[in-house]
Amino acid sequence: MFAIRGNIVHLIKRNSTGLSQNYAFKNVCNLRMYSTRIEPQVIKPNLRNLKKAEKEGIGPIGWFLLVIPVSTFGLGTWQIKRKKWKEDLIENLNLKTREPAVPLPATDYEVSQLEFRKVRVRGHFDHSGEMYLGPRSLLSDGQSTYQGKLLSTASNNSSGYLVITPFLLSDTNEKILVNRGWIPFANKNPKTRPDGQITEEVELEGVVRLTEPRPAFSPKNKLDSRVWFHRDVEGMAEITDSRPVFIDASAESTVKGGPIGGQTKAFLRNEHFSYIITWYGISLGTAYLWYKKFIKK
Repeated sequence: MFAIRGNIVHLIKRNSTGLSQNYAFKNVCNLRMYSTRIEPQVIKPNLRNLKKAEKEGIGPIGWFLLVIPVSTFGLGTWQIKRKKWKEDLIENLNLKTREPAVPLPATDYEVSQLEFRKVRVRGHFDHSGEMYLGPRSLLSDGQSTYQGKLLSTASNNSSGYLVITPFLLSDTNEKILVNRGWIPFANKNPKTRPDGQITEEVELEGVVRLTEPRPAFSPKNKLDSRVWFHRDVEGMAEITDSRPVFIDASAESTVKGGPIGGQTKAFLRNEHFSYIITWYGISLGTAYLWYKKFIKK
């Protein structure tokens, strides 16, 4: 180091003895660069910043973000309980449909408390007021018989209508609505099934049903052609001047050439399994990101 500084002094002196100033300046710069390579710079860490980071730890924001994986885990666990509750509810509805039939109550309010319960009625059908609810698939024991088909169409007789007929009660002369059962599209016209248009007095059992909400994007009911896309008990009763009482006739009510009875499906939406997967997936993903950000630095 002392030798280098001596060289610089020596060059300056030579400059004073006649060398050009430019030549001396270039040599001095070269020697300075050489001295820089010889003496590497030592970068000292900022101990104050390191100590500050150690003291901060996870911090308020980190603890706040931890709420996301914890709360979504709780929601996933809650959906497991909801799934069990919904499955029990569906099973109870199925059990109701298999209980013994009771006489039809006198008031509409009492009837509304008996959804999915069987009632027993006696009377005769008013085929002049026949209506159609559909399109619907044929059910057997509450399940579609065409689940294996790719499409439910008129050509393969996998889709059709439910025949809704006013029923005149023998004891009160009041009319109620009876879902006699399923027919294919080709047999919508009553003339194609004359044997099924019974006129004598009958006694039948049926499951009480209430109005169902109109599905999203479902078209409006075609009242002029007596075609209904969803079960609107009050609307059907108004058209036929009947009590707002609707029952699904049992399979035993089926007559040769007529609609196929027993078209009751105890159905409630049960999508809780997909909710479980969603909430637990969010919890797992956000927990990993939180661990990577605040723990595994």
